[in-house]
Amino acid sequence: MNALKYLEPLIEFESTSCFSNVAISDHVADRLQELGFETERVEYQDHTGVRKVNILGRRGPGSGGMAYFAHTDVVPADPWFSDTGPFTPVVEGDRVYGRGSCDMKGSIACMLAAAERVAANTQKQPVYVVCTADEEVGYLGARQVVERSRTYREIVDGDARGIIGEPTMLEVVHAHKGSYGFDAIAQGRAAHSSTSEGINANLAMIPFLQEMKLIHDETMSDSAWQDARFDPPILSWNIGINDHTHAINITPPQSVCTVYFRPMPGQDPELLINRARDSANECGVELRIRYRGEPMYTDPDSHFVQESLALAGRSAPRTVCYGTDGGTFTELKQKIVFGPGDIAQAHTEDEWVSLEQLESGTNAFERLIREWCC
Repeated sequence: MNALKYLEPLIEFESTSCFSNVAISDHVADRLQELGFETERVEYQDHTGVRKVNILGRRGPGSGGMAYFAHTDVVPADPWFSDTGPFTPVVEGDRVYGRGSCDMKGSIACMLAAAERVAANTQKQPVYVVCTADEEVGYLGARQVVERSRTYREIVDGDARGIIGEPTMLEVVHAHKGSYGFDAIAQGRAAHSSTSEGINANLAMIPFLQEMKLIHDETMSDSAWQDARFDPPILSWNIGINDHTHAINITPPQSVCTVYFRPMPGQDPELLINRARDSANECGVELRIRYRGEPMYTDPDSHFVQESLALAGRSAPRTVCYGTDGGTFTELKQKIVFGPGDIAQAHTEDEWVSLEQLESGTNAFERLIREWCC
């Protein structure tokens, strides 16, 4: 099982999105170079000044071929189910435990193991490996890749076949929902509630919340905001509120509403964003867009999807309701989500991937490389 030898050291890197991913990116770059890849680094600083790195690798002549996409960051791991900690890989039975084992360091390990099995001198077209930062917090690394990477531009210009390696249990996914989020902030002034010195921030927020509730109800009932190809078929307009007061006799100095929703292919989420912005302006509330992640869609009847199904040994493609970097790589004409592991295990307090999925994932990626690059 050569995927396991790649996975265990990947898990050991503490690559939660709030921290730098330089160490794990350096490690991935070293492994790619050992396998004969030329690498490109796309570095940036996130909004808190933390250094982040995207790694892109290319091996093989010509153009086209196959491009594999993954991310090296993980979600926080507190709590964790065992004393070993989330960044110590543990093999128990048929499972490998550790943060990122499923989402999605296990997938990266399978791709590296698959590339190891294919001799570079047998390739007639290139295989690309793209590992981004900050996928879990708004696809920030993917945006940097799109804007700045020469390797990505080569992938697009060559019309390479794109594989977003997120966990799908090696089912072919041809479409997923997008991910949009924003904050609305109302400002007030704190004071003892027995006086008239304070300004209650909630008073501006309440009418804004009423509009958010109207949008929620509309998306639940209007077929224009629904799509039966997904389960659930709604865009899940999720409203959060917090006025951050620590005692009931303090006038709230700030009120915050968060909205997160998942638009589907063919819908225009900017209509809802603009409606929220108009309401915010009317109520004297500041609106901050947190991130935009587009839905992903590839025609299920296309030659590429049908070819992918045949190689994966599947009869039909499916959709999923989570988002991926694939929503940012909009210029890629041919792309699917396809990778080892069960999304139900991602982000859990005992995250794991099965040894069977690691072996099957390695075999599947090897087939794709040999078919599309050799």
